[in-house]
Amino acid sequence: MTSRVVRAVHGIQEVAPDPADEVAESARLRAEGSVEALLARYSAALWTDSPVGARERRVVLRALCKEFGNGVRIGLGVLVLHPQTFAIGDAVFVGNQSYLQGRHDGHCRIGAHTWIGPQSYFDCRDLELGEYVGWGPGAKVLGSEHTGVPVEVPIIQTDLVIKPVRVGRGADIGVNAVLLPGVTVGEGAIIGAGAVVNRDIPAWAIAAGVPAKVLRSRKDPPSGA
Repeated sequence: MTSRVVRAVHGIQEVAPDPADEVAESARLRAEGSVEALLARYSAALWTDSPVGARERRVVLRALCKEFGNGVRIGLGVLVLHPQTFAIGDAVFVGNQSYLQGRHDGHCRIGAHTWIGPQSYFDCRDLELGEYVGWGPGAKVLGSEHTGVPVEVPIIQTDLVIKPVRVGRGADIGVNAVLLPGVTVGEGAIIGAGAVVNRDIPAWAIAAGVPAKVLRSRKDPPSGA
């Protein structure tokens, strides 16, 4: 079997301003609607697979989020907890059935042109994804962990430690990879499918495995050169 090369789509698209009536409706909802009513309206459009449903999800999330760019696409069944803590850049794509778990006092920024594959999970308590990040389907990020102290009580009852997770511009996270609390993935790095990242990965590195290990730099000359 032979492979073939085709042009990228998402990463090179131009961003046009969203329709003025859509932006105006979001502004009105932000000013007049309660959070509870907006969340109920979003839930009603959660599984509406049509242009009308896609527009409704954008309108409501723009009203709820701290920032919301142009050309954003929100898939079916995408759940966003505490959207008021989210800043979403232009042309972001969030695939079907992804779950973005924020926190009432959290911080989440998703950079412009980032592509998030279906069925991804994000602990968004303190998370930043740079611009042009590729996030493979089913990949996950964990941003917090219990202390487990004192040992005499169930772990789930112990204090929660929130650790920032950062993914640099242009990085690519493979299918079903897992980023653990407190890690940074540098600009342009590639994380292999199924990898578990438990330490920082330098810019331009290629890392894979459990736990993830750096295999080489993308800027190294080809083998044998």
